[in-house]
Amino acid sequence: MPTLNWIGKEKVINHHLDVPYRVLDRKYSFDENGQHKEDNVSENKIIRGDNLEALKALLPQYEGKVKCIYIDPPYNTGEEKWIYNDNVNDYKLKKWLGEVVGKEGEDLSRHDKWLCMMYPRLKLLHKLLDKINGVIFISIDENEFANLKLICNEIFGSNKHIATIAWQKRYSRENREAIGDAHEYILIYAMDKKQFKENRHLVPMNEKQAKVYKNSNNDPKGRWRPIPMTAQAGHATKDQFYPIVAPKGEIHYPPEGRCWSMMEDTFNELLSQGRIYFGKNENSQPNVIRYLSEVDGVVPWTWWPHEEVGHTDGAKKEIYSILGKKVAFDTPKPVTLIMRIIQMITDKNDIILDSFAGTGTTAHAVLNINKADEGNRKFILVEMEDYVESITAERVKRIINGSSDFEGTGGSFSFYDLGEPLLTENQNLNENISVDKIREYIYFMETKAILPRNNEKYYLDTYNNTAYYFFYEKDKVTTLNYEFLKTIKVTAENYVIYSDICSLSEDELLKYHITFKKIPRDIARL
Repeated sequence: MPTLNWIGKEKVINHHLDVPYRVLDRKYSFDENGQHKEDNVSENKIIRGDNLEALKALLPQYEGKVKCIYIDPPYNTGEEKWIYNDNVNDYKLKKWLGEVVGKEGEDLSRHDKWLCMMYPRLKLLHKLLDKINGVIFISIDENEFANLKLICNEIFGSNKHIATIAWQKRYSRENREAIGDAHEYILIYAMDKKQFKENRHLVPMNEKQAKVYKNSNNDPKGRWRPIPMTAQAGHATKDQFYPIVAPKGEIHYPPEGRCWSMMEDTFNELLSQGRIYFGKNENSQPNVIRYLSEVDGVVPWTWWPHEEVGHTDGAKKEIYSILGKKVAFDTPKPVTLIMRIIQMITDKNDIILDSFAGTGTTAHAVLNINKADEGNRKFILVEMEDYVESITAERVKRIINGSSDFEGTGGSFSFYDLGEPLLTENQNLNENISVDKIREYIYFMETKAILPRNNEKYYLDTYNNTAYYFFYEKDKVTTLNYEFLKTIKVTAENYVIYSDICSLSEDELLKYHITFKKIPRDIARL
């Protein structure tokens, strides 16, 4: 498979492993009672901070659990003023830090910087996706489309590429360029192609598509259309070849190489229900009548026109109507575009992640859909820019509450900052981190599961017949000895016990089926 090389690639392929694990520090929650310090235990999150570190922070709770990811990263147009700031330990890459990425021709390393920025983020997003049902959607334009597709093929697998959507972002012609720029792309990769096809929902039919359904005969069941009643004969049975007599006497057989699409018994049943159409002359080849009321939607195409999913001009007006005209974004995404994505692939309890959150359109789309179908989809937004509170979170608050111009959706979220690293530079436990956060991390690294809440001081939980203990005190050295063993009340086949030191011999550990892990030496790193 062709791969892409660029300056710094060898330094960023595994950079996601070097990113420090930081805890999430909840600042406030928001719901029908407004903004407050109390934790409302909302599963919706808005996180302020660098998305590379934020994605790492999400792993203990969400690795392999996210159904749908949508991201709208910088397109690297030269107009976005983005800065490469990843702390990669390489002198060549460090020279890029703090500098605005320039335009084509002015900055000869601009594509290298973009690829170095995107690669580790895509690696972490890949870890967060549900390993069977997960799907990622990535918006991009011509500037980095080819590069993005190659690195996605490398990270997700070229056989996981589902389609590339062309979204018509403009509805009016512009004459400034040699050829008008009217569309962008959305790359789609799924963890399992077969599962994607089974999970994918039909998209709503618009009136243009519904025009083929008519009711010239005033059928009380409403508008309908004729569907040809033949199929390829390759796998047909003998029961799919039979004569059909039209009302006016014409006898019909399947055309050469084709068969009827149903058995004769099924045909006779539909005929008795008035569901077979023989044309206006009542003598033509039979068709099955399909009513518009029976159609749930249509299979999505790779062409998404603005009439169906909106355009950038409408998206700007959308933001103005919610936050006022002082909020200026050049190319926001319309909420209807993100709703199309979410409706196409998610069910009522799925998790949707957007790590380039911008104005919060993804949360808006999730809340709209939840209100429409009484769902409980959860959103996770990550945004590092200063406007994350004044625009991103503020938009979500207003959508939840509503206004005189629009009805609120209801809902809730909690707002987080990235906290301190769990481990210090010398790889000791950071004593500023709460013990609860450390316990959650330890348990996840052992089991890849979320730690259940309990009132035990050292006991974590039992998983696959192994009981886990984290014998840790911030202000004293802990010792795994017989005195501690006497405090263990849980019966299990095996035990994993963390402590600072161990006074038990290898034979004693073996006798009691104990695996000793030294703090901090044996704490696994994400």
